[in-house]
Amino acid sequence: MYAIVEIAGHQFKVEKDQKVFVNRLATEEGKTISFDNVLLIADGSNVTVGAPAIGGAQVSAKVLKHLKGDKVIVFKKKRRKGYRVKNGHRQALSEIVIENIIASGAKPAKAAPKKATKKAEPKVEAKAAPKTAAKKATGKADDLKKIEGIGPKIAETLVAAGIASFADLAKTESAKISEIIAGVRGNHVTDTWPAQAKLAADGKWDELKKWQDELDGGKA
Repeated sequence: MYAIVEIAGHQFKVEKDQKVFVNRLATEEGKTISFDNVLLIADGSNVTVGAPAIGGAQVSAKVLKHLKGDKVIVFKKKRRKGYRVKNGHRQALSEIVIENIIASGAKPAKAAPKKATKKAEPKVEAKAAPKTAAKKATGKADDLKKIEGIGPKIAETLVAAGIASFADLAKTESAKISEIIAGVRGNHVTDTWPAQAKLAADGKWDELKKWQDELDGGKA
C-alpha cells in the first residue's frame, strides 16, 4: 500500500516505515505530524484518486531530525562583463518516517489558529487640498525674457507669483512688479514693463523691437 501526499509544498510517493527528507517542518523532533492532502492511495489493484484530495484520507509521520542538505554551488557569470559570483546553498530539511496511511475516516489535522484580522474600515476619500500656488490659469506661459529688463531670475520670480504671460504682466502695475521682484539682486526699473508686455500680448513685435532699441535695461 502506498500513497501520494503533499508535504511542505512537494508531492511524495510514500509507504509505511519509509524515511523521507522533506523541506523543514515547524514540528519539533520526536513529535508526530499528520498530512491531510492525500492525492492518491493504492492498495493492490484498488486505486483511489482524489479530486484533488481524498476526503478523510491521512498520512501520519514522525519527525526524526532536522538537518541541512548537501551544499549546492550557485555560479553566475556574464560574458565580457567581468561579472562572476559564486555562492553556496544548503537546503533546510526534516527527516520523517511514515507511520501510517489511513484511506478514510481520519480526523482532519488541527490547523494553526488564525490571527484575528482587523475589520477593514470603509475608505474615505480625502478631499484634495486647495492648491497654494498663486499661478493663474492663463493658458500657455509666455517667454517673459523678451521684455527689455527681464532676465531669467526675474522671469522665474514673476511666474512663481502668478504672472506667467504677457497679458498678466500688462495688467500688473509697475509698483506691484517692483514689490514682487524685491528679493532679486540688482537695480531694476519696471516702469516700461507693462507697456512692453501689452505690445507683446497684442503681437506688435516690430513696434516693440523699435521701442526696445531705445531702452536701456527697461529704462527709457
